[in-house]
Amino acid sequence: MLKVICVCGARPNFMKIAPLMRVFRESGRMQPILVHTGQHYDERMSRLFFRDLGIPAPDVDLEVGSGSHAVQTAEVMKRFEPLCLEHRPDWVIVVGDVNSTIACALVAAKLGIRVAHVEAGLRSFDRSMPEEINRVLTDAISDLLFVTEPSGVENLRREGVPEERVHLVGNVMIDTLLANRERAAASTILQDLGLRRRGYDLVTLHRPSNVDDSAALGPILDALLEVAGVRDVVFPIHPRTRKNLAAFGFEERIGRQSRIRLIEPQGYLDFLKLMSDAHAVLTDSGGVQEETTILGVPCLTLRHNTERPITLTEGTNRLVAPTKQGILDALAAVDGAAGAAPRMPILWDGRAAERIREVLLSAGARS
Repeated sequence: MLKVICVCGARPNFMKIAPLMRVFRESGRMQPILVHTGQHYDERMSRLFFRDLGIPAPDVDLEVGSGSHAVQTAEVMKRFEPLCLEHRPDWVIVVGDVNSTIACALVAAKLGIRVAHVEAGLRSFDRSMPEEINRVLTDAISDLLFVTEPSGVENLRREGVPEERVHLVGNVMIDTLLANRERAAASTILQDLGLRRRGYDLVTLHRPSNVDDSAALGPILDALLEVAGVRDVVFPIHPRTRKNLAAFGFEERIGRQSRIRLIEPQGYLDFLKLMSDAHAVLTDSGGVQEETTILGVPCLTLRHNTERPITLTEGTNRLVAPTKQGILDALAAVDGAAGAAPRMPILWDGRAAERIREVLLSAGARS
C-alpha cells in the first residue's frame, strides 16, 4: 500500500486536491492522508469548497492561519515536520504555488521523503511575485514534476530537470471543472443576485501588485465604475482586497454605484456558475485563466505576464494593463468580437489525476 500525504492549504489548492483524493482512494493500492495546513481557514475560503467538491474532512488540520510570508511558511514547516516523522509516507504530494506548497515540500525533502509537485513548471518570469519564488523552489526539490501544459515541460528542461522526473499529465483543475459543470449549472446564484446571463462582468482581485497600493487599485476601480454604467459588475471580494478598500478610503466611492455588487467569496459551484454566464471575467488569478478557457468566456487578466501562456495561445485569455483605459479598451474589444468557442488544450480532458496516480504507482514505495 503506497502511503501518500496530500497537502492543501489555500483556496486554489482545493480544486486541485479533490480529484487526486478521489482517484487515490479508488485505486485500492494507495493510502492517502489529507493534510490541510489552514492557510485559508474561514468558512468561505475553505469549508465551502470542501463541501462543494466532496473532499473528505482532512485527516489533519494544522490550523496555521494568516501571517507574513515568513511567519506563515515557518509555522507550516514547524507543524508539518512531526506529522511526516509520525507517518513516514512514501510520497508528499504538494499542489500549486502557495506558501504551504514550498513549506511542506521543503520539510519532506530534508527528511528524505520523496516530493511530487502537481502543477509544476509554470513560470511568469517575474520574481516579484511570491508565487513565482514558491514555484521555482518547489520544482527544484521535487522528485516528480506533474505538468499542466507544454510550456512547463520546456521551462523545466531549460532549468536542467532530468527528463525522467517530468510528466505532462494535464490539468487537475480542469478535472474538477468538468466533473462539476452540471451541478454548477443548477446553481441559483444568478437569480439570487438578480443577474441575467451575459449581463454582468465578474471581477476577482487579490494580488499585492493590484490591491496593496492605492495608486494601483484606484485606476482599476475607476474602470469598474465606468463599466457599471453599462452593466452590472459582480465582485466576490477577497478579504485582503476588502481590507484595502477600507484602508484607502475607496469604500464610499464604490458604494455609491449600486451596479457594483461587492459580495462575499463564493463556494466553488456558485463561482463556477458566475464565471460560466459572465459577459467577461476580469481577474489576476491563475486558475481563473484556465477555467475560462474551457468555458469559452473572455478573460481579461490584469497583469503584465502570465505563467499560463497556453490560455493566451489556445484559450480565451488576454493580458491587460491594469489601468482605466487598458481595461475599458479590452472590454470594448470583447464587445466587438465574435463569441469565443470553448477550447480543450492537450490533455485537459478530465483525466489528469488518473495519470498522476499511475505514475506514482509505477514509482512505488520507498526503498
